[in-house]
Amino acid sequence: MGWVRACFQVPGLWVPVLAVLLGAGQALPIPDSSPLLQFGGQVRQRYLYTDDAQETEAHLEIRADGTVVGSARRSPESLLELKALKPGVIQILGVKTSRFLCQGPDGTLYGSLRFDPEACSFRELLLEDGYNVYRSEARGLPLRLPQGDLPPWGPARFLPLPGLPPAPPEPPGGPAPAPPDVSSSDPLSMVWPSLQGHSPSYTS
Repeated sequence: MGWVRACFQVPGLWVPVLAVLLGAGQALPIPDSSPLLQFGGQVRQRYLYTDDAQETEAHLEIRADGTVVGSARRSPESLLELKALKPGVIQILGVKTSRFLCQGPDGTLYGSLRFDPEACSFRELLLEDGYNVYRSEARGLPLRLPQGDLPPWGPARFLPLPGLPPAPPEPPGGPAPAPPDVSSSDPLSMVWPSLQGHSPSYTS
């Protein structure tokens, strides 16, 4: 350690030595640590609402039989899980029905119990007005709600609305009893109502 003592004896020589010692203890950045790169596995629960400046106002709904419709009101079948597959590409799953939203070669939407990367992967494009447009990753067709039985198709822009948290389950055995009324002459309700007011013990 004689060289360390010599450095401090010479004015100005200890400054670069101290800088080297401090630099050796600095932490290095973790490669690819940016949150913008961590798209894989990102999950959001959303309602896909659309009006598209038309008369149609609906939420995309995946039903148990695999049909995809527009529902005027939110429902358990319209709560969807959007999961990122890679940057800008997602899969859409019906939370209640456990069916993936898929698109046929003609653009028809359907719900499938099996995930098909070609039919069930959608590219998500964010618009300036807050709406999103979804297109088939494989075919490039826009995701549209059906409007009637034949084309023209319905709205193509969707507004992802956050899913509401589920209501807390009720405790077993019915609702919890009300707290006792301490201002009452019978706070524990031990006297029949017909007897209250007639017993001398409860007269004021």
